[in-house]
Amino acid sequence: MEQDDCLELACEAWQGERIWPSADYSRQVERLKQAIGREIYLVELKPEAINLGIRFSDTPFELLAVLDFPRPDPAHGLAPHLILLDDGRGINLGRLARITIDTPYSPPAENILYQESFLMQRLLLRERRLSETAIAERSKLLLGRFLGKRPDKQLTGE
Repeated sequence: MEQDDCLELACEAWQGERIWPSADYSRQVERLKQAIGREIYLVELKPEAINLGIRFSDTPFELLAVLDFPRPDPAHGLAPHLILLDDGRGINLGRLARITIDTPYSPPAENILYQESFLMQRLLLRERRLSETAIAERSKLLLGRFLGKRPDKQLTGE
């Protein structure tokens, strides 16, 4: 998935709410503030020129502060807050898919301090449609396009 597509998904998520950021976002920021001084685990969004990467980290970081971000912009994936970590980084919440305590993988709901639910469900946890048949079909369609043939089917933006 390309970076622009992912940013569009994030914008759709934020625009789907009548008020941005949502009340759920505010509750999550309060949970983060209560966890200052604790070790947290991150699922980071890594935008690149061609695609958007996701990085699950099993390295705990100490949460030092939750700060207001002076220029939030949902169109560019910048939320109204950022977190300050013990490794010297400040990360905007718009660049994080999830923050947990106690475990980096498959956390129970009570260990999730912050989660961008739309992105987690749409990008990370959705059912994958990868099979030999699907790969063969897509390869034929793409090869046909490459060779200048008009495909019988349209590629879908899955």
